[in-house]
Amino acid sequence: MLISLVLPDEGDFPLGFELGGPIALLVLVFDVYAILQTARSNAGSVPRVLWIVFILVAPIIGFLFWLFLGPREQRSLFR
Repeated sequence: MLISLVLPDEGDFPLGFELGGPIALLVLVFDVYAILQTARSNAGSVPRVLWIVFILVAPIIGFLFWLFLGPREQRSLFR
């Protein structure tokens, strides 16, 4: 039995999932908003840093977790 390994092309994402275009821009905007709100919150330094790192490492999941579980102080759009 012969097993061959086919490597993806240079521009392909290895898992076959690609996030691009307007959806990626929307995720970027939401993540920047979440990071700014987290940095402005009254939470302690360590929780703020952990939230920001989590949002940066896992942008979509991190934003969703932040939205439901993150610091609640001053969560207004224009403040």
